[in-house]
Amino acid sequence: MVDFLNLKKINERQRSELISAAERVIDSGWYIMGAELQAFEQEFAKFCQVKFSLGVANGLDALTLVLRAWKEMGKLKDGDEVIVQANTYIASVLAITENNLVPVLVEPDTETFNLNINNVLVAISDKTKVILPVHLYGQISPMKEIMELAKKHGLLVLEDCAQSHGAQIEGKRAGSWGDAAGFSFYPGKNLGALGDAGAITTHDQELFTVVSALRNYGSEKKYLNIYQGVNSRLDEIQAAMLRVKLTMLDNDIKIRQEIAQRYLSEIKNPLLELPFIEKMENHVWHLFVVKTTKREALQNWLKQHNIQSLIHYPIPPHKQNAYKEMKSLVLPLTEKIHSQVLSIPMDPTMTDADISSVIKALNGFMG
Repeated sequence: MVDFLNLKKINERQRSELISAAERVIDSGWYIMGAELQAFEQEFAKFCQVKFSLGVANGLDALTLVLRAWKEMGKLKDGDEVIVQANTYIASVLAITENNLVPVLVEPDTETFNLNINNVLVAISDKTKVILPVHLYGQISPMKEIMELAKKHGLLVLEDCAQSHGAQIEGKRAGSWGDAAGFSFYPGKNLGALGDAGAITTHDQELFTVVSALRNYGSEKKYLNIYQGVNSRLDEIQAAMLRVKLTMLDNDIKIRQEIAQRYLSEIKNPLLELPFIEKMENHVWHLFVVKTTKREALQNWLKQHNIQSLIHYPIPPHKQNAYKEMKSLVLPLTEKIHSQVLSIPMDPTMTDADISSVIKALNGFMG
């Protein structure tokens, strides 16, 4: 069986270090907002090439808290619009509506599935205040162009980096381009915790200060509450786990890129559309996604050959019951993408035989 992603094998590579980290936290007697969190925040900020990193409970909270902080700072207000690509995971949209902001869904780029600059330009109105580029599947969005457009129109940029830890454009990493960024460390991510976890990155001292309070009941000092905050803190155990796993992330990215290169070079089937990339450094391959009009048949074929696959994502946000008010939106490209994409195994512990089995099965698919 070729697993889609074998988290047990991935974590076994650093098992002793993970156990030692857990023991270190247990023996410290300090489990929330302690030395491990502070150290991870510094190490992750360095990795992302930013001044500040803040650990939070999960990736959704990371996005939500940035938008909330901008409201507290007077940069946003209820009813302001946030432009985001329509084919994202629903969390990107939930963060917007949770803050009483208005998501403006735009069709993605036909090749990368990331933000299409021309579609963003058309969508900008006098209510637009934020661009939220989602670095989908691990490929960083066209951040140079996005930042130029944002500067021209006086807009904030919030990067959704949930799938793109370490992706780069000319050596500048995801999470360091925008005014702020949100990361998820869900266990299946390229940098995954052993539970829920997330982080915010930014160069902005004021944003850092406001979010630091918001994540901790709105308090900068115990029992003194400046804001009506929330409890969204990255705990010491998860911070310690992430410190261990961060040391292996660059190597894992390299392995994922090597697997992707084999897929791109050796999968040759006219029924399958392979991912488009501009440069390999732009993509960290959280997912390797093929597109086909025969998705159900392909998934069954792979299952018959003992190869796991997943659909990311079967239903776009505007067709979910949670957003019934959006169901009238006409977004044909987004709907086509969601009906045709299939994610195939992408795991840094895959063997050459595993990779060859996936390639052989895909090449043998006849619909």
